[in-house]
Amino acid sequence: MTEIQDLASQASLGVVSATCVSKVELRVSCKHLLDRDTLNKSDPCVVLLMQSQGQWMEVDRSEVMKSNLNPVFSKIFMVDYYFEEVQKLRFEVYDSHGHASIGTHDDDFLGGMECTVGQIVAQKRVTKPLFLKYGKYAGKSTITVLSEEISGNNGYVELAFRAKKLDDKDLFSKSDPFLEIYRINDDRSEQLVYRTEVVKNNLSPVWEPFKVSLNSLCSCEDKRRLRCVVWDYDTRGKHDFIGEFFTTFEEMQKATGGNKVQWDCMNPKYKIKKRNYKNSGIVILLDLKIHRVYSFLDYIMGGCQIHFTVAIDFTASNGDPRNSCSLHYINPYQPNEYLKALVAVGEICQDYDRAGVTDRVWARGRAERRPQVLGGQKGSVLSAGGGRGPVPLPSPRPCPRPPARQQYFILLILTDGVVTDMADTREAIVRASYLPMSIIIVGVGNADFTDMQILDGDDGILRSPKGEPVLRDIVQFVPFREFKNASPTALAKCVLAEVPKQVVEYYSYKAFPPRCPKAETPDSTLSSPQ
Repeated sequence: MTEIQDLASQASLGVVSATCVSKVELRVSCKHLLDRDTLNKSDPCVVLLMQSQGQWMEVDRSEVMKSNLNPVFSKIFMVDYYFEEVQKLRFEVYDSHGHASIGTHDDDFLGGMECTVGQIVAQKRVTKPLFLKYGKYAGKSTITVLSEEISGNNGYVELAFRAKKLDDKDLFSKSDPFLEIYRINDDRSEQLVYRTEVVKNNLSPVWEPFKVSLNSLCSCEDKRRLRCVVWDYDTRGKHDFIGEFFTTFEEMQKATGGNKVQWDCMNPKYKIKKRNYKNSGIVILLDLKIHRVYSFLDYIMGGCQIHFTVAIDFTASNGDPRNSCSLHYINPYQPNEYLKALVAVGEICQDYDRAGVTDRVWARGRAERRPQVLGGQKGSVLSAGGGRGPVPLPSPRPCPRPPARQQYFILLILTDGVVTDMADTREAIVRASYLPMSIIIVGVGNADFTDMQILDGDDGILRSPKGEPVLRDIVQFVPFREFKNASPTALAKCVLAEVPKQVVEYYSYKAFPPRCPKAETPDSTLSSPQ
C-alpha cells in the first residue's frame, strides 16, 4: 500500500443490516506504543479479530499510521452486537513493515488486548493496557476503543472538498495537504470522523469525495459543531499545522444544487502575530449529497408485500406416500419433514403477505403432468412429479421508476436431492438476482447436498456458466437433518435470516425508497415481480 492509502481511511458504508441486531461502530486509538524502528518510529496498524466457534477470525484492519507512537486511527470497525451472546474481540497492534499482509512474522507485534463487545457497548469508552505474548505488559502502551450504536434509519452523506492557496510549509517543494474532520461532543471532547488522502506537492488540492454516516459526522444533529483541520503531511509523523475552521452540518448543507460553501482556513497563532493576516488558504465544499439508508421495517411499514411460493419435489425417489419409508409419508401422528419445513417457514412469511395468495407458481422439475396447487392459508404451494431441474424464473424487466405497489417474492424449494443441470440453475439464479426475490432451499432426507452449498454463495460469489456474477446473494440453503431435533423456530430463523437484508439490497440497488403507508391500498390481485 502507498503512504497515501495508508493514511486515508475509507469507511465501509454498506447497506444497513435489516435483521434484529444492533450495528456498532468502533474507533481505536493507542498511546505510548513500543518503538521497534531504528531510524524512525513504529508504523502501527490495528487488526481486529472476533472469536467464532473457538477460533479467532479476522474482522478488519485499520490503516497504517507512519512513524507514530500515539496513533488515532480513522478506520471505523463495524460489528454486529447481539445482547444474548458473549462476543469476544481481540485487538492486535503491529509495527507494519510495508507488507500486503499485516501480522506476518516480518511485522513486529506491539501488543494486544481482549474484551467483549458487551463491555465496550456498556462502557462506551474502554481503555486497557496492551500485552505482549505470554501475558507480559507492553510497557506503558494502552489502547482505547470508543463505541457508538448505529440506528436502523441512519443515513450517510457524501462530501467533496478542495482547497485554494494553502500556506507552503516546505522549503524545497510545496505542501502535501490532507484534511481531518472532527466532531465536537457534548463534553467538548473531539472525535475524529474522517481523514482524507494526502495530495502531494499541491497548494490547491482536490480531495477525493468520501462518505461518512450522519451518526458519525454529527450524531444526526445538524447544529453540532465540527472542527476541520488542514495539515502538511510529513513522513516522520510530525505533520505541520496549516489551519482550521469550524462549521456545522447545517451550514454544509448549503452546498447542494450546484452551490458551493467555503471557509477561511485560519492559523490562530498567525492571526495574533501578523497584523495583516487574512487566512492560510480557503477550503471549499464542492458538493454534498445526503443518502438515506432504509431498513427492512421501513419497507414493510411502507406497504411492501412479501409473497410466499413453495416448490415441492415430488420425484419418484421420494417413494410412495403410503409407504412409511417415503419422505412424503402421511403419518397420522406427526408431520413429515417436508411439512415441518413448510409450516416453519410459512408461518413467518404469511404475516407479510396481506393479499393471501400469489398469482404465480412454478413446477419443481420437468413434470409431464400439470402441477397441482394445494390449499394453504397464505401463499401458494406447488407439487409436481418428474425429474429434477431448475425452477423456471421470470426474466428481468426494466423498471425505471418505483412501482405503484412494492412487492417482494420468496420462493421456498423443498427437495430430497441435488440439481442435475447445475449450469442452467446457476444461470437462472444470476438472472433472478436482478429481481425482487429470494430463494430458500431446504434439503430433505440424507442425500449428498454438496452442490447445493455452491448455490448458497456463502463461500464465494456465485457466477453463471459465462462468468457473470450474481447482483445479490439471494440463495439460502439449509439441510433439514441439521434441524431434525430442533424447534420449528430454529429452522425458520436460519433460513429467513438473510431475507430482510436481501429486501433492502434490492430496493437500494433500484434506488427505490419505501412508499408512504397511506398511499397503499389493499388489493388481492397481485402482479408479476416488478
